[in-house]
Amino acid sequence: MPLPPTLYCGPAGWTYPHWNGIVYPKTKSRGFHALEQLSQYFDAVEINTSFYQPIRPEIARLWIAKVAGNPRFQFSAKLHRRFTHERTLEPREVAAFKDGLWPLLRARKLGCLLMQFPWTFRYTEENRNYLIELRRAVHEFPRVTEIRHSSWTCSEALGTLIDYRIGFCNIDQAPFTSATPPTAHLTSDVGYIRLHGRNPQDWSPTEAAHPIARHDYLYALPELVEWQARIEQVRQFAARTFVIANNDIAGKSVVNALQLSALCGDDRRMAPAELLQRYPVALTGYRSTQPLQTALFERAVA
Repeated sequence: MPLPPTLYCGPAGWTYPHWNGIVYPKTKSRGFHALEQLSQYFDAVEINTSFYQPIRPEIARLWIAKVAGNPRFQFSAKLHRRFTHERTLEPREVAAFKDGLWPLLRARKLGCLLMQFPWTFRYTEENRNYLIELRRAVHEFPRVTEIRHSSWTCSEALGTLIDYRIGFCNIDQAPFTSATPPTAHLTSDVGYIRLHGRNPQDWSPTEAAHPIARHDYLYALPELVEWQARIEQVRQFAARTFVIANNDIAGKSVVNALQLSALCGDDRRMAPAELLQRYPVALTGYRSTQPLQTALFERAVA
């Protein structure tokens, strides 16, 4: 059976050079586009590059064309770090950032805008007011906020999100001091679940110690099953629910997103050929419609 019509699952990002030879072929055929390939396996992807620089409108239109083969496909997009980590709301910068999202919104391909804050963004009156100000700056788009400090799970903080129609991003992360625990909160009509990985040695409150290694984690199936009930709880009451795997190192997010999709009812059971070769146990029962690339010349046997 297919996924429920309001549930979308996929990885965070798709433009990773280290995915070549793991998720994508090392040598790509003419006309190959990574996003077009991923849209065969998933109904959603999170735009990661928008956290670092605004999207150009023509690029957004290209992405829309590349996923046209999957009518269900939706994007979520991370808000630029200038507005969440540096907490600057210069009107020209806000307008420039929104310019790249308009094509996605008008094509009904933008599921939501993810406002990701660092662990240092605790629930205080000052931060509450800033979140409300930021919400007003991007009010045209469906909004979800990811906040990694547990102070935002108190009833007063959740009430703020409900009052201002800001979705709560339920996250899986390694436990550390005052880290947001696993939850199944829904504070707007958009549900969001985001899995980062559980490497405790690679997480720190400053988020500066090992920013890459923390995502080098492959969830075991029982760990994903822990989230199945939470996903269903959120999905039952949300207009749309996004389940995103953010553990991108060595294509692990693609593996776990495929597994999460299957747990939620997706019966496509398709995966890239390279990924099947790299993770044969985790992807048992999956098949590929693409042949695995082999060397042009076989090595001579001594």
